[in-house]
Amino acid sequence: MKLESLLKLNRTIRVVGFDDAPFIRGSKENGLKENLNLAGVVCAQTRFEGMVWGQIQQDGFDSTDTICNLLIGRKFLPQLHIVLLDGIGFGGLNFVNLPELAARLQIPCVAVMRKKPDLTAMAEPISRLPYPEKRLELLRSAGTIYEHPPFVFQVSGEHPSVIASVLQRLTDCGKVPEALRLAHLIGAAVIKGESGSSA
Repeated sequence: MKLESLLKLNRTIRVVGFDDAPFIRGSKENGLKENLNLAGVVCAQTRFEGMVWGQIQQDGFDSTDTICNLLIGRKFLPQLHIVLLDGIGFGGLNFVNLPELAARLQIPCVAVMRKKPDLTAMAEPISRLPYPEKRLELLRSAGTIYEHPPFVFQVSGEHPSVIASVLQRLTDCGKVPEALRLAHLIGAAVIKGESGSSA
Protein backbone atom coordinates (compact mmCIF):
# COMPACT_ATOMS: atom_id res chain seq x y z
CA MET A 1 0.00 0.00 0.00
CA LYS A 2 1.24 3.50 -0.85
CA LEU A 3 2.44 5.76 1.95
CA GLU A 4 -0.22 8.38 1.22
CA SER A 5 -2.96 5.75 1.60
CA LEU A 6 -1.43 4.46 4.85
CA LEU A 7 -1.48 8.00 6.23
CA LYS A 8 -5.09 8.66 5.20
CA LEU A 9 -6.30 5.33 6.62
CA ASN A 10 -4.18 5.71 9.77
CA ARG A 11 -2.55 2.35 9.09
CA THR A 12 0.76 1.18 10.57
CA ILE A 13 3.86 2.20 8.58
CA ARG A 14 6.76 -0.25 8.70
CA VAL A 15 10.20 1.25 8.34
CA VAL A 16 13.85 0.28 8.46
CA GLY A 17 16.37 2.90 9.60
CA PHE A 18 20.10 2.55 8.85
CA ASP A 19 22.99 4.16 10.71
CA ASP A 20 26.68 3.29 10.84
CA ALA A 21 28.31 2.29 14.12
CA PRO A 22 31.02 4.53 15.61
CA PHE A 23 34.53 4.22 14.17
CA ILE A 24 37.88 5.95 14.30
CA ARG A 25 38.43 7.84 11.06
CA GLY A 26 41.40 6.57 9.10
CA SER A 27 41.78 3.42 11.23
CA LYS A 28 43.40 0.55 9.35
CA GLU A 29 43.79 -3.19 9.72
CA ASN A 30 46.74 -4.89 8.02
CA GLY A 31 47.42 -1.66 6.15
CA LEU A 32 43.89 -1.51 4.71
CA LYS A 33 40.99 0.65 5.85
CA GLU A 34 38.84 -1.50 8.11
CA ASN A 35 35.31 -2.59 7.39
CA LEU A 36 32.72 -0.77 9.48
CA ASN A 37 29.40 -1.87 10.90
CA LEU A 38 25.97 -0.80 9.68
CA ALA A 39 22.85 -1.29 11.81
CA GLY A 40 19.36 -1.45 10.33
CA VAL A 41 16.45 -1.28 12.77
CA VAL A 42 12.96 -2.32 11.70
CA CYS A 43 10.02 -0.61 13.41
CA ALA A 44 6.26 -0.67 13.12
CA GLN A 45 6.03 3.13 13.31
CA THR A 46 7.97 3.65 16.58
CA ARG A 47 7.82 0.09 17.98
CA PHE A 48 10.97 -2.01 17.56
CA GLU A 49 10.36 -5.20 15.58
CA GLY A 50 13.78 -6.45 14.46
CA MET A 51 17.12 -5.56 12.95
CA VAL A 52 19.75 -6.37 10.36
CA TRP A 53 23.53 -5.93 10.68
CA GLY A 54 26.09 -5.59 7.93
CA GLN A 55 29.51 -4.24 7.03
CA ILE A 56 30.70 -1.53 4.66
CA GLN A 57 34.11 -0.30 3.59
CA GLN A 58 35.38 2.90 5.14
CA ASP A 59 35.18 5.60 2.42
CA GLY A 60 34.19 2.87 -0.04
CA PHE A 61 31.44 2.50 -2.64
CA ASP A 62 29.50 -0.49 -1.29
CA SER A 63 26.83 1.07 0.97
CA THR A 64 24.04 0.74 -1.64
CA ASP A 65 24.86 -2.91 -2.35
CA THR A 66 25.19 -3.71 1.37
CA ILE A 67 21.75 -2.33 2.19
CA CYS A 68 20.21 -4.18 -0.76
CA ASN A 69 21.90 -7.44 0.30
CA LEU A 70 20.54 -7.03 3.84
CA LEU A 71 16.97 -6.65 2.56
CA ILE A 72 16.41 -8.24 -0.87
CA GLY A 73 15.26 -11.84 -0.60
CA ARG A 74 15.10 -11.61 3.19
CA LYS A 75 12.10 -11.59 5.53
CA PHE A 76 11.77 -7.89 6.28
CA LEU A 77 11.57 -6.30 2.82
CA PRO A 78 8.02 -7.52 1.95
CA GLN A 79 6.76 -5.89 5.18
CA LEU A 80 8.46 -2.52 4.65
CA HIS A 81 6.92 0.69 3.32
CA ILE A 82 9.95 3.00 3.54
CA VAL A 83 13.73 3.02 4.11
CA LEU A 84 15.37 5.75 6.19
CA LEU A 85 19.09 6.55 6.12
CA ASP A 86 21.01 8.64 8.64
CA GLY A 87 22.28 10.97 5.95
CA ILE A 88 23.51 10.03 2.50
CA GLY A 89 26.97 8.81 3.59
CA PHE A 90 28.05 5.95 5.83
CA GLY A 91 31.50 4.85 6.94
CA GLY A 92 32.95 8.27 6.28
CA LEU A 93 32.27 9.18 2.64
CA ASN A 94 30.70 5.93 1.43
CA PHE A 95 27.70 7.53 -0.29
CA VAL A 96 24.44 5.70 -0.98
CA ASN A 97 23.06 5.94 -4.51
CA LEU A 98 19.59 7.04 -3.39
CA PRO A 99 17.69 6.67 -6.71
CA GLU A 100 19.29 3.26 -7.35
CA LEU A 101 18.42 2.08 -3.84
CA ALA A 102 14.76 3.08 -4.25
CA ALA A 103 14.61 1.41 -7.67
CA ARG A 104 16.15 -1.85 -6.45
CA LEU A 105 14.04 -2.06 -3.28
CA GLN A 106 10.89 -0.74 -4.97
CA ILE A 107 9.98 1.44 -1.97
CA PRO A 108 10.70 5.10 -1.12
CA CYS A 109 14.16 5.78 0.32
CA VAL A 110 14.90 8.86 2.42
CA ALA A 111 18.16 10.34 3.73
CA VAL A 112 17.35 12.22 6.94
CA MET A 113 19.75 14.91 8.21
CA ARG A 114 20.04 16.84 11.48
CA LYS A 115 20.61 20.06 9.53
CA LYS A 116 21.10 21.17 5.96
CA PRO A 117 24.60 20.04 4.93
CA ASP A 118 27.25 22.34 3.47
CA LEU A 119 27.88 20.53 0.19
CA THR A 120 30.58 23.03 -0.81
CA ALA A 121 32.55 22.24 2.37
CA MET A 122 32.28 18.51 1.61
CA ALA A 123 34.16 18.94 -1.67
CA GLU A 124 37.51 19.35 0.09
CA PRO A 125 37.57 16.02 2.01
CA ILE A 126 36.10 14.29 -1.05
CA SER A 127 38.98 15.60 -3.18
CA ARG A 128 41.47 13.75 -0.94
CA LEU A 129 39.93 10.35 -1.67
CA PRO A 130 40.07 8.13 -4.79
CA TYR A 131 37.44 8.79 -7.48
CA PRO A 132 36.25 12.18 -6.19
CA GLU A 133 34.06 12.83 -9.26
CA LYS A 134 32.20 9.56 -8.69
CA ARG A 135 31.54 10.57 -5.09
CA LEU A 136 30.33 14.04 -6.10
CA GLU A 137 27.99 12.48 -8.66
CA LEU A 138 26.47 10.25 -5.95
CA LEU A 139 25.91 13.37 -3.83
CA ARG A 140 24.25 15.17 -6.74
CA SER A 141 22.08 12.19 -7.66
CA ALA A 142 20.45 12.26 -4.21
CA GLY A 143 18.60 15.34 -5.42
CA THR A 144 16.98 18.31 -3.72
CA ILE A 145 17.38 18.79 0.02
CA TYR A 146 13.93 19.51 1.50
CA GLU A 147 13.28 21.36 4.74
CA HIS A 148 9.98 20.53 6.43
CA PRO A 149 10.68 21.53 10.06
CA PRO A 150 11.80 19.80 12.12
CA PHE A 151 13.01 17.48 9.31
CA VAL A 152 15.67 17.96 6.64
CA PHE A 153 15.80 15.19 4.04
CA GLN A 154 16.35 13.95 0.50
CA VAL A 155 13.96 11.45 -1.03
CA SER A 156 13.65 9.13 -4.00
CA GLY A 157 10.39 7.40 -4.80
CA GLU A 158 7.81 9.63 -3.12
CA HIS A 159 6.58 13.23 -2.93
CA PRO A 160 8.40 15.27 -0.24
CA SER A 161 5.18 16.50 1.39
CA VAL A 162 4.09 12.88 1.94
CA ILE A 163 7.51 12.05 3.40
CA ALA A 164 7.30 14.99 5.82
CA SER A 165 4.01 13.60 7.19
CA VAL A 166 5.42 10.07 7.36
CA LEU A 167 8.48 11.24 9.29
CA GLN A 168 6.17 12.86 11.86
CA ARG A 169 4.37 9.53 12.25
CA LEU A 170 7.66 7.65 12.70
CA THR A 171 9.06 10.01 15.35
CA ASP A 172 8.36 9.80 19.09
CA CYS A 173 9.88 13.13 20.00
CA GLY A 174 12.38 15.60 18.60
CA LYS A 175 13.43 15.35 14.97
CA VAL A 176 14.94 11.87 14.70
CA PRO A 177 12.61 9.04 13.59
CA GLU A 178 12.67 6.20 16.12
CA ALA A 179 14.15 3.62 13.73
CA LEU A 180 17.17 5.88 13.13
CA ARG A 181 17.50 6.74 16.83
CA LEU A 182 17.55 3.04 17.76
CA ALA A 183 20.02 2.16 14.98
CA HIS A 184 22.36 4.83 16.34
CA LEU A 185 22.06 3.65 19.93
CA ILE A 186 22.45 -0.05 19.10
CA GLY A 187 25.47 0.56 16.86
CA ALA A 188 27.16 2.53 19.63
CA ALA A 189 26.37 -0.12 22.25
CA VAL A 190 27.77 -2.97 20.15
CA ILE A 191 31.04 -1.14 19.43
CA LYS A 192 31.57 0.75 22.69
CA GLY A 193 29.79 -1.50 25.19
CA GLU A 194 27.16 1.13 25.93
CA SER A 195 24.93 3.51 24.03
CA GLY A 196 25.63 7.23 23.92
CA SER A 197 23.61 9.97 25.55
CA SER A 198 22.24 11.29 22.27
CA ALA A 199 21.07 9.98 18.94
